[in-house]
Amino acid sequence: AWFCDPQAPWQKGSVENLNKRARRYLPRDAPVAALSNRDMKSICDRLNGTPRKCLGWRTPTEAFSEELMKLR
Repeated sequence: AWFCDPQAPWQKGSVENLNKRARRYLPRDAPVAALSNRDMKSICDRLNGTPRKCLGWRTPTEAFSEELMKLR
């Protein structure tokens, strides 16, 4: 599960959205600890490779890469 920072209610919506997205690949009764690293990486890659409206229809991977390039 992912948790909001204390005293940061504006984070709740994005955390709930991420939890909903992750549940597509992780049923509620699935023991997360039983998943292999390969399974977890596959889920992360799918989540980070999905375009998001809040990112101007870029993927999180694209948005993160762009931010890293700004730091150079």
